[in-house]
Amino acid sequence: MHFSHVDAVLEYEVAAPSHLLLNIEAVRSGAQALVSEDLVIEPAVRIQSFSDDNNGNRFVRFDAEPGPLKIRYRAHVQRVPVTVPPDLAEVPVNEVPNEILHYMLPTRYCESDLMSRCAQQLFGDLPPGIGRVQAIVDWIHESITYEPGSSVSTTTAREVFVERAGVCRDFAHLGITFCRALNIPARLVVGYVNFEEPPQDFHAVFEAWLGGQWVLFDPTRMAPVDRIVRVGTGRDAKDVAFCTIFGPVRMTGKALTVRELQDEHAEAPVEPEPSGLLTGIEKPVPVDRANVAQAAAHEVD
Repeated sequence: MHFSHVDAVLEYEVAAPSHLLLNIEAVRSGAQALVSEDLVIEPAVRIQSFSDDNNGNRFVRFDAEPGPLKIRYRAHVQRVPVTVPPDLAEVPVNEVPNEILHYMLPTRYCESDLMSRCAQQLFGDLPPGIGRVQAIVDWIHESITYEPGSSVSTTTAREVFVERAGVCRDFAHLGITFCRALNIPARLVVGYVNFEEPPQDFHAVFEAWLGGQWVLFDPTRMAPVDRIVRVGTGRDAKDVAFCTIFGPVRMTGKALTVRELQDEHAEAPVEPEPSGLLTGIEKPVPVDRANVAQAAAHEVD
């Protein structure tokens, strides 16, 4: 049993009345359970909170007035080890479940249709299965240079392939693109993880659908893939931006800390009931749980 302590601080300067959509809270599903969490926004605001039933992503949205804005999220998260069989097979296209099928299609950042010939040339002759996905991961790790600042928020997998440089989300996008080009469903996962070398930041990996289950892969090899605290899951980065902004808002600071503790003898925590409260700098503010439609947004990475 593994525990992660997450402390994330985001700071902004709001120039005019704006609206923000956050995706920074740990999911409550699968091998991951929340022991406790706390979200504080200064100055205190009235929020709307909702979740995506398809992938567990949790969202908070609110209006922000001009001036400094500080968001702090803390969580204590438990993860149970997941055993991945070494012989997982690829699932034939006609057997892929309906709800998984859209993870086989090209998307804005993952142009699997345009990369199909390249994927076939590099990996088409390899035996299908988890070994072929691992070969994709190994190729990306050996062929693409991890270089902060080498890409921007609009960089696509095909551009990363050409430039041979990128950051974690670019590595993940390329892995997703190669998988989809080989008819393997794949999707992006972002979250918190303790890196062996600082600074801490949000981290992106990818999952491939093999043998009827999702399996995590990290082409950067920056941290154990089973240690990531899952926050967002989606087709590509446009689905999992940690903050989507509507209005003139500028980020002024970001600080993430993840501490880890291994306790094989600890009892599984009781899943906390949602409190329905947001703790503000002045006092708790009730959450409006009304259904909310997510608008088209500008992504902040």
